[in-house]
Amino acid sequence: MTGPGATGRGIGGIGEETTTFGFPRDTFRILHVSTGNVCRSPITERLTRHFVAERLGILGGGLIVESAGTWGHEGAPMEENAEAVLADFGADSSGFVGRELLDEHVIMADLVLTATRDHRAQVISMGHSAGLRTFTLKEFTRLVNAIDPATLPPLEDGLVMRARALVRAAAALRGWLLAPTADADEVYDPYGAPLPFFRSIGDEIHQALDPVVTALTGVPART
Repeated sequence: MTGPGATGRGIGGIGEETTTFGFPRDTFRILHVSTGNVCRSPITERLTRHFVAERLGILGGGLIVESAGTWGHEGAPMEENAEAVLADFGADSSGFVGRELLDEHVIMADLVLTATRDHRAQVISMGHSAGLRTFTLKEFTRLVNAIDPATLPPLEDGLVMRARALVRAAAALRGWLLAPTADADEVYDPYGAPLPFFRSIGDEIHQALDPVVTALTGVPART
């Protein structure tokens, strides 16, 4: 497992030069957070990577996708049913190792997407000015759907610039576009559940991720 200051668990593979504040100049880091980091966040991490690669190929190399758990099973493998869900989408589950959420993960993340509101609150409570870049996955999807893609920098200006503009735009909309129900922003934990329930969670994650990856990359999913 590479540390947060190294290349990371994402698509990129080049050493990073950092800014004064410790953020990479030429990469954009997405951190997916759930509880144990063996079900929801691994699925979301690997699906994000898969969908970006489908759209951009090596041009998605500036995007680093990682995950961790608030009660992470440090060193644990992904749940078998989570691997099966990823296989359904043609995504790669190999080499995954669970980890516990640490301060440095939050510090280095440009965008934190959590499974639930409780996870979001836990990330924000860690400090590090995380509030403006931490959302539940479904909350971020709702906000992204309200953003006019024409207001974002084109991909030709760089994936990192576009991604950071997307996060700023979503943060500006928060408070204006509230969840329609208390449960609308939740992705429920399938830990210990049978494969059909895991697959239903995988479908939820897929539906939430698709517009996010489209907004990040400027490229819709292939039909």
